[in-house]
Amino acid sequence: MSRARIASTLVAATVAAALLSGCERPPPDVVQSGFRGTGMEQVYNPRRLEKVIAANEVPPALDPVDPGGPKAGQVYQNVKVLGDLGVGEFTRLMVAMTNWVAPKEGPEAACVYCHNPANLADDSKYTKIVARSMIQMTRKINGDWKAHVANTGVTCYTCHRGQPVPQNVWFKPVPLTHDVKGMLGDRAGQNSPATSVALASLPYDPFGPYLSDAKPIRVIGKDALPNGNRASTKQAEFTYGLMMHMSDALGVNCTYCHNTRSMAEWDGSPPQRATAWYGIRMARSMNNEYMEPLTATFPAHRKGPLGDVAKINCATCHQGAYKPLFGAQMAKDHPELGGVRPGSAAAAPAAPVAVPAAATAPTSATTPSMGPATVFFAVGSSAVDADGGKVVGDLAATLKANPGAKVSISGFHSASGNLAQNQELAKSRAFAVRDGLIAAGIAADRIVLEKPMQTEANISGEDRLARRVDVAIR
Repeated sequence: MSRARIASTLVAATVAAALLSGCERPPPDVVQSGFRGTGMEQVYNPRRLEKVIAANEVPPALDPVDPGGPKAGQVYQNVKVLGDLGVGEFTRLMVAMTNWVAPKEGPEAACVYCHNPANLADDSKYTKIVARSMIQMTRKINGDWKAHVANTGVTCYTCHRGQPVPQNVWFKPVPLTHDVKGMLGDRAGQNSPATSVALASLPYDPFGPYLSDAKPIRVIGKDALPNGNRASTKQAEFTYGLMMHMSDALGVNCTYCHNTRSMAEWDGSPPQRATAWYGIRMARSMNNEYMEPLTATFPAHRKGPLGDVAKINCATCHQGAYKPLFGAQMAKDHPELGGVRPGSAAAAPAAPVAVPAAATAPTSATTPSMGPATVFFAVGSSAVDADGGKVVGDLAATLKANPGAKVSISGFHSASGNLAQNQELAKSRAFAVRDGLIAAGIAADRIVLEKPMQTEANISGEDRLARRVDVAIR
């Protein structure tokens, strides 16, 4: 063989190696979850899975202690969150939190990360204020969001993994532009491969619309153009961006939650889809109820480029695993993170405060058996909150117990604001309740969406009673 031919062969081999270097090296592991030939399977690369497994190792639990004895709130000063714990249990949790969040040595590690060592009751450090809120958030997740976390639950370690700041959080992104002016310089919120969407050129902010705001996640329109079809191509691209994030965060394919027969249909979808439905709403609720209110507490260097606080997404807890820590039940070793103990001092009702009349409206509630139900919504939102999720769950249970029954859903809105936008909002609220019932296992043909004669509730202003969905079982 001539030298020229040998050289060309080496060049070709080098080029081929370079081209193939980005491909997955065999052998991949394939887990089939549906009929052969339907593509219902999960593909895992053992080489990459090793890193994910290492990142999801569980630290050993501390020895249990007697939960009895005097309460921490009676012994220590300024205990505003964990005063319902016994002193021994309180101390054990403080040690565990140190190991979960700030285990490294240094002037700002261990207890000193949150506390003033000269006065542990002092609230001068912002980290102590934040820690209180995060404990409350953890208890809220474990107590009210079992539709997503089940009995596995979460602890501080689920997100922090030994780091003061969780590795996977998100901020509002700065709009990106090209170096040229005019229309060609507008990236339209996308066309810039971003890690937030697994390096796709989809819209690079899939979190703001869905994990902070409550934009409808919808790809397939139900109405023909131009009669109210809001399922635009742009909406589909944002939805795909969120799906790419979820797939990357959990280390799974689309078929983990969807059926290839029809990605949009709930009938036949794996049960994980319903779990993910609640997960989106849980993340949104935690960001709005616990993270956003801390904006003034965090110093500037802990905020994003637009001045907002760090917020959670799917990767915050999952970190590449289909279940955080591959389903390890760390929370069972810390039942104190499951909620405030009934009958304790910390569980006593807070002193009454002056609130607007709208805030005293009844929460989402349902009557027993086959009675009607109501789901209430926040201003400008079509997101089903934790209270509404309980109502939807109760409705689903009633429908399952009465297989011959159907349900009718009607959405309403308040009187203030743009009428056309409010009417669309009322419809989105009805869709949200319908989607929740389908996610809970109720067939779509048992659900009837009924537009009332007047979607504007017969209530003025921003009264919460106007922002509702009425449900009747028949």
